[in-house]
Amino acid sequence: MIDQGKKNVIGILVDAIDYEGALTRIGAAAQARQALAVSALAVHGVMTGYSDPEHRARLNQLDMIVPDGQPVRWALNLIHRAGLPDRVYGPSLMLKVCELAEREQFGIYLYGCTADVLARLAGSLQQRFPQLRILGAEPSKFRQLNQAEKAGVIGRIRSSGAQITFVGLGCPRQEVWAFEYRDALAMPVLAVGAAFDFHAGLKPQAPRWMQDRGLEWLFRLKSEPQRLWRRYLLLNPWYAGLVAAQVLGLRQFPLSAQQPAKELSYG
Repeated sequence: MIDQGKKNVIGILVDAIDYEGALTRIGAAAQARQALAVSALAVHGVMTGYSDPEHRARLNQLDMIVPDGQPVRWALNLIHRAGLPDRVYGPSLMLKVCELAEREQFGIYLYGCTADVLARLAGSLQQRFPQLRILGAEPSKFRQLNQAEKAGVIGRIRSSGAQITFVGLGCPRQEVWAFEYRDALAMPVLAVGAAFDFHAGLKPQAPRWMQDRGLEWLFRLKSEPQRLWRRYLLLNPWYAGLVAAQVLGLRQFPLSAQQPAKELSYG
């Protein structure tokens, strides 16, 4: 098991951790019904925090950020000599947490996407894990919620009896959600993004050989060029340059001291 704690990657605190380390912390928090906000960040997620000090402050207050993308794992190994043999891929982490939940009889709650995606996702998870207790599923409203609506979401999740909540709202909305709902829910909240669509069977995943070589972005770019071209063709080289500057000691990347100015209450 590897769990070396948080490391600075261009100003974002990413955990140098493997699957076993992440599962140990998530399982302990679920058992104790303790708050634990978790996100799986690839390059896009890291760069979103780098370019927005207010969001960087949110990310750096999450309890655990796992290195979802191979370039994020490479940065941890290059900058901090973490020695991580593999990334902690959000969709795979979701399945491993569901396996843990089935074994330990932790109830789970699914929040985000559309009702159709959630129905497909729940069916797929139930097929993989027949004894998994899915205690609730609630689609996104795709807008900000007022305080009464937010209280309703919290009440429904808590009253379901779930001990783990998965959130699929896309980056950065799901990280904001995990940050803002963590304490009220008092359970592990995992922001896993595209995992909902992948496991619902609505979007294909890159072949393993592309994932292992950090080429998943190329597969996704080919699948959704109009939506993703800016993310990958502009952010990836920018990220690589920033990491190189940190490795060579040419730049320092301080952590944001700015606190979020207001609650966004995405739903």
